[in-house]
Amino acid sequence: MKIVSFVEGQSSRFGLISGDEVIDLQALDPRFPSGFGAFLREGGDVASLQVLASKATSAHRRPLQSIAYDIPVNDPGTIFCLGLNYLQHVKEGPYQVPDYPTIFMRGRASLLAHKGSILRSAISDKLDFEAELAVVIGKTIKHATKDTALSAVAGYSCFNDATFRDYQKRTTQWTVGKNFDRTGGFGPWLVTPDELPPGATGLNIQSRLNGEIMQSDNTSNMMFPVVETIVTLTEAITLHPGDVIVMGTPSGVGYARTPPVFMKAGDVCEIEIEGIGCLSNPVKDDVR
Repeated sequence: MKIVSFVEGQSSRFGLISGDEVIDLQALDPRFPSGFGAFLREGGDVASLQVLASKATSAHRRPLQSIAYDIPVNDPGTIFCLGLNYLQHVKEGPYQVPDYPTIFMRGRASLLAHKGSILRSAISDKLDFEAELAVVIGKTIKHATKDTALSAVAGYSCFNDATFRDYQKRTTQWTVGKNFDRTGGFGPWLVTPDELPPGATGLNIQSRLNGEIMQSDNTSNMMFPVVETIVTLTEAITLHPGDVIVMGTPSGVGYARTPPVFMKAGDVCEIEIEGIGCLSNPVKDDVR
């Protein structure tokens, strides 16, 4: 299934994609919570959505092209991000090869949906792109094992971990450079695990800037794959429904190029992952 969140009025709704249409699940059942995050936190069974959608009539459908996208989990919990998870990206850094995942966090204000504009701050021109796989947690899990980790995954999406490199490099902690408002593209939708290989391994991942391929790799090359990352995180932290894990970027980022390539107003950045979809965001200058 492809589960898409969208905005209607002041509220977030969600539905299933069927061809070039969206089945509006709240229209089918008004008792549904107003967003996918709330659905997960209330113990909603993702598998049951297909059964409900099978009852849809034309009155419950709308053209996919007509919706205003929201991020896949409109009210996410904790957003964990991995750095240095592809060996060639580590080498282009250059960084030391880690033996433990490099983990930082993003806040909700840094996120934006498919087709939304990435904001290029007036105080920096070093805005870089990063193609990444996003993992959405669907149930509470602590002390996961390799056998249980994937049972907690509700689905996968695309992410652009856009970063102001000069601010990232001002300290050993990456928080500020990774958390400028509206820099983390997330979408366009969520694909359930049954549609993909276990742990979303073996998928081609790519970034394109104005149609030119900048990054191209495969998720099988992650040094810390999804299963191992969930196991590591839950040694210390309980993961809850609606939490998100962003799995790190391959080589080819802008700062490592000669000359460097940074995003500017008028650019369009696309992140595409095989079997999931293509996240597209224009870039515009932020107004101080």
